[in-house]
Amino acid sequence: MDKNTLISSFGKWVSPINIQKLSEQVKELKQDYYTKKLTTEAYIKLLLVAQLLEFKSLEEMSDALVDEDLQKALGFESISASQLSRKNNQIHPLILANLFLDLVWKIQRYHYKNGKNMPLKIIDSSTLPLNLTHYKWAKFRKTKAGVKLHLRLVFMDKDTVYPEKAVITTAKEHDRNQLEVLVDDQEAMYVFDRGYVDYERFDRMTDDGYFFVSRLKKNAVIREVYTFSLPDDCHVLSDKMVYIGTTQNRTENVFRLLEVMDTKGNLLRFITNRFDLKPEEISDIYRSRWAIELFFKWLKQHVEIKHFYGMSETAIQNQIFLALITYCLHVLIQLEMKSKKSLLRITRWLKRALWKPAYVWLRKFDGRASP
Repeated sequence: MDKNTLISSFGKWVSPINIQKLSEQVKELKQDYYTKKLTTEAYIKLLLVAQLLEFKSLEEMSDALVDEDLQKALGFESISASQLSRKNNQIHPLILANLFLDLVWKIQRYHYKNGKNMPLKIIDSSTLPLNLTHYKWAKFRKTKAGVKLHLRLVFMDKDTVYPEKAVITTAKEHDRNQLEVLVDDQEAMYVFDRGYVDYERFDRMTDDGYFFVSRLKKNAVIREVYTFSLPDDCHVLSDKMVYIGTTQNRTENVFRLLEVMDTKGNLLRFITNRFDLKPEEISDIYRSRWAIELFFKWLKQHVEIKHFYGMSETAIQNQIFLALITYCLHVLIQLEMKSKKSLLRITRWLKRALWKPAYVWLRKFDGRASP
């Protein structure tokens, strides 16, 4: 009998989670001592349902347990919002961070198996606003609070994009401070925006063998060393070898500066330490940065990170990691089924077939109708 006949679509979706490894870490961190009903495993499953169905509150989760299929998946018939709140504030974020990284590793195995080329790794951040009255620990302006998700996104191609590393801080943390944390792989090409411009770090990255493309600020001072000739049909306006910065604060290494015009007629300046690529390739690499903007947009529209279930720093971090885990589970089923279907369509099918046998959901990937 097909194994997918025996499990629900939800069971199939969460199957990449290594329960044994999860249990070992829960035991090590003593997370389920004296827990009778809401174990860490049950908590994760319930919160993943909440992310998938975009529940707005713990009360909505509690009410959802009238569903007998959800009861069966969790192993209990009811749970109060107060019990959920306590667990949400007690779960160590390290557990969910490690679960996220384990799923990332499983995604990467598909790439190694298929011999993919050097990936682009796009770095950016997104600020998630919070109510200052309830989140005073996250204050960053006189009347505002918020947290910031610093993210490294792997861009293999337009169909394969996934988060690889995440750091969660309060919103007042400057993006530049996380650059060294997010840059740790010499077998990649890093792409980031003007918020990460730091001449000293650019020198260190170059000396340490890391490659990058960034957008340079308009007021940046440059000293030209050499101008490369360009073919007539090249859309790049100029390609130069330069030092960046003033006499008092100038890079030690020479960099490559390209100027291009965007579709709105604005002049863009790209800086890189790659001299072996064609100018159009450098331009196209930076334009791939749109993928992380789309990723943040997807998160805010299709999982629940706008309504937080708790007010502590722990609860906020747990919910963000659960959102990233949700995305990774979607990517894994997409890779397993070798599907070009969008994550949005895959998610819609899953929601409709959540408690039906897994084959009902999986048949949609090859276009066959459900029985």
